[in-house]
Amino acid sequence: MMWLLLASAGALGLVLLAALFYYACSVPSSQVLGPTLVRGPAAGGGVALTFDDGPARPFTEQILDILRDYNVPATFFVCGKNVERFPDVVRRIHSERHTIGNHTYSHPFLYFKSRRGMAEEIDRTQTAVERVTGLKPSLFRPPYGGRWFGLFDVLAERGMRLVQWSDASFDWKKGNRPADIARLSLRKLKPGSVILLHDGREPVAPREIDAGVTVQALPAIIEGARKAGLKFVSIDEFFSSV
Repeated sequence: MMWLLLASAGALGLVLLAALFYYACSVPSSQVLGPTLVRGPAAGGGVALTFDDGPARPFTEQILDILRDYNVPATFFVCGKNVERFPDVVRRIHSERHTIGNHTYSHPFLYFKSRRGMAEEIDRTQTAVERVTGLKPSLFRPPYGGRWFGLFDVLAERGMRLVQWSDASFDWKKGNRPADIARLSLRKLKPGSVILLHDGREPVAPREIDAGVTVQALPAIIEGARKAGLKFVSIDEFFSSV
């Protein structure tokens, strides 16, 4: 009987450990491994648009057109490999005064990656962006939102901060229509929200993502947020006092 109790206790311990591990490394709002920016201040009624995995043609350019027409700032977390493919698009992002963040070079899972491996992914993208814009990003968002031990040390050494999101659009999910993406982006939107969208596909993916649905959803997201009395601000403005 005793061995059954011990076995049950051991199994429960493993489950709890796995749950803690998942929370620490995978839940966007977790602060267990290090300081993570998830939401901006509620004061001022600001919300922030962020785009991951680009740049990608023609989607990033179409998004930039919409942002220009609506006079909305955004942050683009770019993959270094895509920066090298489309330097002119990155140059346009920068020239139109949007913020550029680092989203690694090849979009790998960071789980079980060595500190050296994480540093290489970050540094290659820093170099690629600096080569095009003259500036190194100060913000980092990990692929899939996943963090690993040692990541925050790597970022601190480079004077970078980690930014996640509070509101997911699920624009990557197959079958979601523009109306679905807009609805999911707006359903819990409130002052301080950081919206996650995608303008491209991770460089190692076997196919290009059709981010056209995100492009089509973007005007409705902007108009819906403004109708709710919210205004769009840059990530830099959001976290300047944090």
